[in-house]
Amino acid sequence: MAENHEKRRVRALFLSDVHLGMKPIRIGQLIAFLRVHDAETIYLVGDIVDGWRLAKAWRWPAEYNVLVQILLDKAAAGTRIVYLPGNHDEFLREYLGTYFGEIELVDRTIHASASGKTYLVIHGDQFDVVVMNAKWLAHVGDWAYNAALRVNIAINWTRRRLGLQYWSLSAWAKQKVKNAVSVIGRFEEALVHEARESGVDGVICGHIHFADIHDRLGIEYINTGDWVESCTAIAENFDGHFELIKWTEMVTGEPRRTKARRAAEP
Repeated sequence: MAENHEKRRVRALFLSDVHLGMKPIRIGQLIAFLRVHDAETIYLVGDIVDGWRLAKAWRWPAEYNVLVQILLDKAAAGTRIVYLPGNHDEFLREYLGTYFGEIELVDRTIHASASGKTYLVIHGDQFDVVVMNAKWLAHVGDWAYNAALRVNIAINWTRRRLGLQYWSLSAWAKQKVKNAVSVIGRFEEALVHEARESGVDGVICGHIHFADIHDRLGIEYINTGDWVESCTAIAENFDGHFELIKWTEMVTGEPRRTKARRAAEP
């Protein structure tokens, strides 16, 4: 898939929620994406490794090593790579302030864009009330999400036989179920508040598997999405503007890039 695309270089890439260890993830798509995208800085915004899954059943196929090697090769070639652990790879928080090869491990950082704006970069689970105060409930939610993904496999097997495109049960629920929409809204409010308290112009996070760019709350909110279903990433171009990239398994093999609106626009 990647062989058909020209190499693209951006100022910064933001990726999160790969969940290595979880069975239904888009590892092949991520490998293809990274092979044709280079950046001065790559931020791995948490839950790259799913320690919860791996603790239950160790699963590390060869593709995972390919992904790790691509990242290490980019680091060796001069790309700055910053890893900000999330709740699923929280075991790495014991090593904050250290390096894995050339990869930095930090809890949060400030990214300065080419336009001079500053952004708090953080996974976001620190502001998830369920994760922080009822971890057992977070594990129940994780089980339910995995169950939805298994149902998705059956649904999309049928849809493929009918010639229909991929459809996501979990994404539909996030957009249509009132409580889920409310949870996303509260999460965004908490992250925007933290950005405002930190004196920055915006926040870049992951965690909720819902990619978005907006400034509805007065500060730019950017979420990277995930590589379990949506195959999304955030890129900062050399003019300082941020772009939501949707890298999908289209029949034509063409990635779709959706340009983000400027923060100043209504």
